[in-house]
Amino acid sequence: MKYTKVNGQIFNAWKEKYNLPWMKPISHEDFIKATRGEELLTLTPLRKVPFSWYGNCKGKKVLGLAAGGGQQMAILSALGAECTLLDISDEQIESDRLVSEREGYAITIIKGDMTEKLPFDDETFDLVINPVSNHYIEKVEPVFKEVARVLKKGGAFLAGLDNGLYWAFDEDTNQLAYRLPFNPLQDENIKKALLEEDMAYIFSHTLEEQLGGQLKAGLIIKELLEDFNDEGPFFDYNVPTFILTRAIKE
Repeated sequence: MKYTKVNGQIFNAWKEKYNLPWMKPISHEDFIKATRGEELLTLTPLRKVPFSWYGNCKGKKVLGLAAGGGQQMAILSALGAECTLLDISDEQIESDRLVSEREGYAITIIKGDMTEKLPFDDETFDLVINPVSNHYIEKVEPVFKEVARVLKKGGAFLAGLDNGLYWAFDEDTNQLAYRLPFNPLQDENIKKALLEEDMAYIFSHTLEEQLGGQLKAGLIIKELLEDFNDEGPFFDYNVPTFILTRAIKE
């Protein structure tokens, strides 16, 4: 079975086992706040996406790439966007379906794998969002190429990115433990350690891959912010481990 499908099954199991913040659908109260622009998008653990990056989205076609969970799509729908969700996890998809039914908005939901060719025509979307998730895939450059293909000219791509630093360290000892790149498909010890800890397949990616990959795909990065883990030594020492980018297809 392809590793991404294994990850999808693991995400489904996590929904039942763990109280993960990115798996909690927004409340009705927060949805109402979103209609007024008071509930902001989150694509990385802590930092909110500036409203100016996406706020004027009434009537715009939006793709949420690996954005299941009943959060981002709900907020953008509350602002009048026409949203399409593509996610590999049945449980994450179900959260979006339930929120859309509760709040009475339409959403197109597709179960799919973002490592494969996206099932959309060229220049379909005004906005593509991708919450931090590409550390669950081995190659990021093909995803950026597909994002650029399905974006309209002048469209925006908002991405949450993991800078890869965290995966060099052992979670229990906080000591350097793994030589980057962190890749369980290339290192059996890493694969064994992840599966023993009930973790999904995880991959580190460099800034060259993630920022350079967007540029090579024809996207122009206009704004960049950094963010942090919500706990642990990186948080304690104020070491950023995530990046938010806003890129435009020109």
